[in-house]
Amino acid sequence: MPRSALNTRTIFAGLLLVAVAAACVALGFWQLDRAAERRKIAQNIEQGRSASTLNLNARVLEPQPIKNWTPAQVEGTWRDDLSVLLDNRNLEGRPGLWLATPLALADGRAVLVLRGWFARPLGAQQAPIIATSSEMQVIQGELVQRVPKLFELWSSNKASRLTFSKSTTSSDSRTTTSSKLETGTLPRVQNLSLAELSEQSGLNLLPVVLMQTSRANDGLIRVWPEPSVDADKNLGYATQWFGFAAICLFALLVFAWRLKRRP
Repeated sequence: MPRSALNTRTIFAGLLLVAVAAACVALGFWQLDRAAERRKIAQNIEQGRSASTLNLNARVLEPQPIKNWTPAQVEGTWRDDLSVLLDNRNLEGRPGLWLATPLALADGRAVLVLRGWFARPLGAQQAPIIATSSEMQVIQGELVQRVPKLFELWSSNKASRLTFSKSTTSSDSRTTTSSKLETGTLPRVQNLSLAELSEQSGLNLLPVVLMQTSRANDGLIRVWPEPSVDADKNLGYATQWFGFAAICLFALLVFAWRLKRRP
């Protein structure tokens, strides 16, 4: 084989090993960054949950002043007529929906409450009827700054799908005697913003969402998703990538040693 061809192949192989090693090192550091992010998220969750319980009736909230996962309590009455179903909210692999209902406060404000999860009706199954009450409610939960969002490819090019009838949004349309909420008649959306709900309902909504954790005899399941905080998994991946880089560098050294010994 001509020496020029051997040199070309040698240079290419060496450069390839260097490139693979560099890529593995970069991926290792990326995994370390992900681990640091997850540790930060875990710290934020712990700080939020360790805070004192907020009374939303007495607290004047500015936009985004409160950490996520902060415990809170609020007293008010359900606006069942303005309830919304959030679609594609799976729980342990089971397809389902979240029920979101505004809670009206005595001072004219309202807070959106994620009340719980129920399984999506399949086939001939009827949509569940949720036990509710028009009496004053005291709800405990954890605060988040927005409704957890799902990716929606068409959302940027499609107008809002959340609509309420004029009779529904009028101040005289609150449920006063009914103790059942028929979920089959509620609007269903995949994502919901507080600005959209406020515009469509006319409510003066607080700039937070309350994920209910207090018990209620309504058949709903109150298990809310949390971001992954398993930093050890990222550390394990980082170790693997750095190991691959070390193998590439070792192979490069062996390759160079053999070339040096070649006559």
